[in-house]
Amino acid sequence: MQLSNRTVDILRNYASINENIVIEAGNVIKTMSPAKNLVSKAVIEETFPQGFGIYDLPEFLSVLTLVDNPQITFSENNCTVSDGSGLSSVKYFYSDPDMLSAPKKDITMPECEVKFLLNNDTLNKIKRASSALGHDEISITPSGGSIEISVLDTKDKTGNAFSITVEGDYPEGATFKYVMSVNNLKLIGEDYEVAISSKLISNLKSTSSELEYFIALEKTSTYGE
Repeated sequence: MQLSNRTVDILRNYASINENIVIEAGNVIKTMSPAKNLVSKAVIEETFPQGFGIYDLPEFLSVLTLVDNPQITFSENNCTVSDGSGLSSVKYFYSDPDMLSAPKKDITMPECEVKFLLNNDTLNKIKRASSALGHDEISITPSGGSIEISVLDTKDKTGNAFSITVEGDYPEGATFKYVMSVNNLKLIGEDYEVAISSKLISNLKSTSSELEYFIALEKTSTYGE
């Protein structure tokens, strides 16, 4: 098996969420942050013939760069990463999946009251504003029929803040202030359809691929108050 550039990019993204990963047989890969507040699932073009665990995903991705055109051959306890000629290879042993942190089951989203499109340009602006202002939270609030996303210190009402308005849908007259940690916005740079529930969970689905993230909201979030 040879992993596509797209799959490698997803695995690199997942390595930033959790260095552990459990790969199941099939064409779906998943990850979960150690704090269990960020989960992602992606459908990839390859099909893994068996399940296995990797303790250090960044290390495994580095192994793939040791040979040209890496080909992966799977065995019961390890895989072999070899180049096209077969002259160079690395034997890489699996880890026990029971010792690794991974999603145990799929998340079923509750009813979502708030929906909007988060494009890659807006996502990048949010991350740059967070870095420039030194704030690690965003708030999502109603704004005259649209959605206002602000990068701010929710504990300091007089602190500097960056805001951007996007089109969105929510019940007429609804009041809410959803708070999310910027540290959980570990997303591949794409456009996302965002759905947020008052049960304090959000779902971000890529508009261009079968990739989605589930991000828990901060407990300071409110709806209808």
